[in-house]
Amino acid sequence: MGNISLKSLSSQICKSRIFDFGITAIILVNSILIGVQTSVHNTIIDNIQHFILWIFTFEIAVRFIAADNIKEFFKDGWNIFDLSLVVIGWIPPSIATNASAITMIRILRTFRILRLLRASTEIKLIVTVLAKSIKSMVYNCMLFLIFAYLYAVAGVTLFRLPVPEGNTPEAIAKIEALKTIAPPTPTNSPDPFGNISEGIFTLFRALTAEDWTDLRYNLISASDLGVISVHPTVITCYFVSWFCIAVFLLLNLVTGAVINNYQVAMAELSERKEKLKA
Repeated sequence: MGNISLKSLSSQICKSRIFDFGITAIILVNSILIGVQTSVHNTIIDNIQHFILWIFTFEIAVRFIAADNIKEFFKDGWNIFDLSLVVIGWIPPSIATNASAITMIRILRTFRILRLLRASTEIKLIVTVLAKSIKSMVYNCMLFLIFAYLYAVAGVTLFRLPVPEGNTPEAIAKIEALKTIAPPTPTNSPDPFGNISEGIFTLFRALTAEDWTDLRYNLISASDLGVISVHPTVITCYFVSWFCIAVFLLLNLVTGAVINNYQVAMAELSERKEKLKA
């Protein structure tokens, strides 16, 4: 009988608006103090944080008791998330044997600020949508990497600049002239298409719209000087086609996946609300 009463009381507490509001306020205070502790250290703040940790422990215990069974409790990803943060909060720095381990524990304890993610239904919904979109994003990333690798191979084959070593004096003079007309930015940057890995990074740079037109102009200058044997039209088609595929196709696929999962999450949320009303 006592267990039933405790479960009923715990369930009532979890459904209480005052309880949710109070926990949200505590989360905000905890988050602010985490920032304060990066520059200010005193016993008062440490004691407040310790007291807040006890409140979070009480909250997760109430939610555990209110659940119908252990399986239902751990079925909710937010419960696992909260429980993990509480466990991390109780890890004492004294168990660490070196300064690096102590620093890591402190960093893990600051992860309690992530509890702000469940401060409101809207934020929880956004996080749920992102979690549901991970699977779709994995396949989109695979598709992106396939195209990036393909374009990187083509870029290295077409646009790799010759190295001065082993070249004729005439070729070396052309390379030096290119450096004068179209110096790399920054000056210590390597050949954008010197190898596959650098080529993929260059394509990612173009994807962010960071000086991708400068890359084109520099390669056109290299073509005009005869450093590379590629017509300027091919260079232009290469970058324009990559930009169209990467930005307008692949990124739109990611956006579509997120929107689709948002609709699914909204439908699931509405279904849960209907069950609670029933």
